Amino acid sequence: MNRIFGIAILTALMACNQANKNSTASKDSTKTDSVAVKNEIAIKDKQKLAIFNQYVVLKDALVKSDAANAQKSAVQLQTSLAAYKGCEPTAAVAGKIAASSDLVSQRKDFTVLSADLIALLKGTEIEKGTIYVQHCPMANKGDGGDWLSTEKEIKNPYYGNEMLECGRVAEEIKAK
Repeated sequence: MNRIFGIAILTALMACNQANKNSTASKDSTKTDSVAVKNEIAIKDKQKLAIFNQYVVLKDALVKSDAANAQKSAVQLQTSLAAYKGCEPTAAVAGKIAASSDLVSQRKDFTVLSADLIALLKGTEIEKGTIYVQHCPMANKGDGGDWLSTEKEIKNPYYGNEMLECGRVAEEIKAK
């Protein structure tokens, strides 16, 4: 039974990596170009913009598997969420990430945080740019996990370098 389970996991990992393998070669040659074509996000509600920007810093720390920077950015995010009416429960989730130095625990709480912020930002007025809602079907032991990104390119915060490109764009939140 364990052998079958192991084979299933290996097959899923390989499938996820194969889906994105073709894009890896072109990414390396265009890294300098992608900096020039940055997807700048402008949100009418400046508090929501600050929350989103702090969230992206947290997400990027998780992509790099950097638990210490994830903690630091979660502290700032917690403060901003606590100051935004109705986001107090989400601030508590950010607080859990800030209080933990365990990457696995941080990533688990990041799932809840992301779901709350996706809901918050879906109803907001975006003045410029596109926010990408991305999904990894393998996150959280196969339950899946979503996150927000300023880039269409997948950089998975649930697995970091283990499966950096595993995922897909599930939705785009665009300027009207």
